[in-house]
Amino acid sequence: MSQLTKNLKRRVMYVENKSTGEARIGWVTFSKTGKTIYYQNKTLKRVKGGGIAGNHFCEDTNDEYWVSGVKKKGSNAHWANPVKIIIDDDAKEEYERIINHGKS
Repeated sequence: MSQLTKNLKRRVMYVENKSTGEARIGWVTFSKTGKTIYYQNKTLKRVKGGGIAGNHFCEDTNDEYWVSGVKKKGSNAHWANPVKIIIDDDAKEEYERIINHGKS
């Protein structure tokens, strides 16, 4: 398992389509190796050798995706390329737990 999967079978993550600028936070699942991510009927494969804009690509469309863990400060989008982030309804509770973890 990789740092991305944190040895979990599923995890709430930031998923941004670098081609369309659509950004979401939602539940993803992982392949056994952790190199493939499954999100909303998409199969996102790890880019070999590093991508231009993303670290994964969609098996069906070849669009590049940036997939990362949710940041506690809520600053997942790159400052130079701000996007509107949609949080999936089924991930809202877990997202709130992540960003509020450790706050008093």
